[in-house]
Amino acid sequence: MTRSPDTPSWVQVWGSRRLGRTGMRVTPLGLGGAWLGKTASGFSDETAIAAVLRALALGINVVDTAPLYGESERRVGLALREWRARGGKRADLVLSTKTGTRTRSHDYSAAGTRRSVEESLRLLQTDYVDIVFVHDPTNLTPVLAPGGALEELRRLKAEGLVRAIGLGVREHEFHRRCIETGQFEVSLTYRDYNLISQDAVAGILEPAAARDVGVFNGMAVLGGLLGSADPQAAPPAPIQARPYLRVDEEVRRARALWELGRAHGISLLALNLQFCLRERRIASTLVGVQTAAEIEQDVEAVSRPIPEEVWRELHSRFGL
Repeated sequence: MTRSPDTPSWVQVWGSRRLGRTGMRVTPLGLGGAWLGKTASGFSDETAIAAVLRALALGINVVDTAPLYGESERRVGLALREWRARGGKRADLVLSTKTGTRTRSHDYSAAGTRRSVEESLRLLQTDYVDIVFVHDPTNLTPVLAPGGALEELRRLKAEGLVRAIGLGVREHEFHRRCIETGQFEVSLTYRDYNLISQDAVAGILEPAAARDVGVFNGMAVLGGLLGSADPQAAPPAPIQARPYLRVDEEVRRARALWELGRAHGISLLALNLQFCLRERRIASTLVGVQTAAEIEQDVEAVSRPIPEEVWRELHSRFGL
């Protein structure tokens, strides 16, 4: 992504970043597609399309989705069709999806991987995907073994249907093992780099940097716990995320951070997202949104300067 006079001010301030050795450059804030279009009455294609289009209009160039996210791939595809009709160029976008979790049984075979990627291409209405992440394996053997997902992803890459291969999973040990193969170019970690937890530093960021592997940071707002609202009053995370979220100790820490921000007139959302963006070993922090208004709030949160005295106070009081 090249900088031009039309580059949004927030991107000019934070800059685009190398995505490891992939050759791609990404905005430090990316769009996560898990909850696109969610409304009080269900999901809306129109709401999802508007959210994606607004993200792209605000200068975000990363869109991440997955088969596990229900209709997300299809909705992203509809949005990108509209974006291209308005003059958007596919080459300006870094589009990622996942394989392995399209079916309930989770399929990391070569045949299952090809079927999944081909279906993603159809739903996303694109000729290639920039990154395909192997998604949430509980065992790396079917991923790395002959006839497994990695072998097929390498074929798809050779065919030009995939530009880069990644891993999206919670276990740091899995990330390190895949990084060491030299075949994985991007790691997507989640819920472990934010104001509450920085476990990803030793677990992923350091080994990834040593092998020039790009890193995406997911679930950084912890299902809204580190959003703009009082954490004690924040709505609970979606049911799929609840095993990982809203531990009482985390809520107490989030409330203390929220109070610090309020004393300086800074939202917890801004404090948290800018904390993530200050870590240069993270190429892009993915924010999951439901509506266009939410992505506007996220961009606003990273646009307002935070005085250095606030970061010093975070360091002294919270060790951050």
